[in-house]
Amino acid sequence: MRKSAALIFERSRPGRRAVDLPAADVPTAELDSLFAPELLRQEPVPLPEVSQPDLVRHFTELSQRTFGVDSGFYPLGSCTMKYNPKINEDVAAIPALAGLHPLAEEQDAQGALRLMFELQSMLAEIAGMDAVTLQPVAGAHGELTGLKLIRAYHRQRGDNRTQVIVPDSAHGTNPASVTVCGMNVVEIKSHPDGAIDLAALKTAVGPDTAALMLTNPSTLGLFEKNICEVTEIVHAAGGLVYYDGANANAIMGVARPGDMGFDVVHFNLHKTFSTPHGGGGPGAGPVGVKKILEPFLPVPVVVQSEDGTYRFAADRPFSIGRMQAFQGNFGVLVRAYAYVMAMGAAGLRQASEDAVLNANYCLARLRDVFDAPFDRHCMHECVLTSKKQNPRGIHTLDIAKRLLDYGVHPPTIYFPLIVEEALMIEPTETESKETLDSFISIMHKIAEEAELNPELIRQAPSTTVVGRLDEATAARKPHLRWKPV
Repeated sequence: MRKSAALIFERSRPGRRAVDLPAADVPTAELDSLFAPELLRQEPVPLPEVSQPDLVRHFTELSQRTFGVDSGFYPLGSCTMKYNPKINEDVAAIPALAGLHPLAEEQDAQGALRLMFELQSMLAEIAGMDAVTLQPVAGAHGELTGLKLIRAYHRQRGDNRTQVIVPDSAHGTNPASVTVCGMNVVEIKSHPDGAIDLAALKTAVGPDTAALMLTNPSTLGLFEKNICEVTEIVHAAGGLVYYDGANANAIMGVARPGDMGFDVVHFNLHKTFSTPHGGGGPGAGPVGVKKILEPFLPVPVVVQSEDGTYRFAADRPFSIGRMQAFQGNFGVLVRAYAYVMAMGAAGLRQASEDAVLNANYCLARLRDVFDAPFDRHCMHECVLTSKKQNPRGIHTLDIAKRLLDYGVHPPTIYFPLIVEEALMIEPTETESKETLDSFISIMHKIAEEAELNPELIRQAPSTTVVGRLDEATAARKPHLRWKPV
């Protein structure tokens, strides 16, 4: 096990400073003359006191303990932790883009507005939609936006539908977004083959059906072969169909949600279009819509005037209003624009094809030693389970922890929820065959260890700074702040 790094507070020594501030060149005043006594701290803030070298070394050491796609293989299913081409960062760092003030006048931001307009147009083409808003700043935020558009559409027609159908295999944000939007979730069970159960869907739809929320490929990593029939069933009942673009990595440039019958779609730029993905953000979840929903899009909308200039249009009487201050995370939009422009139509299609190829290669090489719950080709991610290892007392969590000892980030575990002991592996299109072979070899080694030395796996990880934690206690009784001894 690696030696634990000292906390910055433990490195602190009285009187040390990482920076010396110059003397104030403006009049000074005592705090008690500026603020009421009850607003002032009675004790100084216990900030660490360290020298600049110690400060730099501390955070450099911490950065070296951080695992990301630039560090190694990161097969986190349903999250798509793929490599971000560095040209994206170069474009986003252009001073005229990076330094643009969000309150700049339209005439002073024509380049940025053109970029946003063209990105909207490209995403609409990729999705098979008629219009796109760039405001949402995450996938779940895109879901909420799409549902508000659907609800506004029905209400404008004098139809207050409140039921949203969600498959049991859906990502947890789907039912959460429905609830936040003030509508009701109707869950339907999946067919044993992982697809939408058409009989269950036909039973669920009715005069109060506002929409169906669906991910295709599903969170099981499987393509809905009956997708056109699914959308027709919902449309026949007067509902709309929402596409969760979390798994668009498998179809980008190959198939379009709009051509499948979807009315609204969100894309995760931080998943599909190669923008930074970590630390909780920033992200982007642009939403595309068919013509019937365009009047309800958030304002302002970026449009092109007759003279060729670009502007914000806010005169939209049926709009759901703003979903985000300013225009979302502009830096993320720039990176996605650079990615699409660099890849082109052929490159985007190849990315999807390679992602599907890599996932099926992993599935084919691993299904002999791990259980594969679905006997069919997968899309950009494959689902396995640890059921073959369960008789030896080895569970999915144990396998994930053991992978850490081999320097590999674990895949997503225990998701999707309807698959017991699930391991969800997404190799992405950016990984080489050599990398995949190395991962597969490690997984085979762990399967062998499960047979010969299961205790080794149950005690993993043994080479990391932190060993096996009591995760239940950590979740229920977390220690969220440092306290001096």
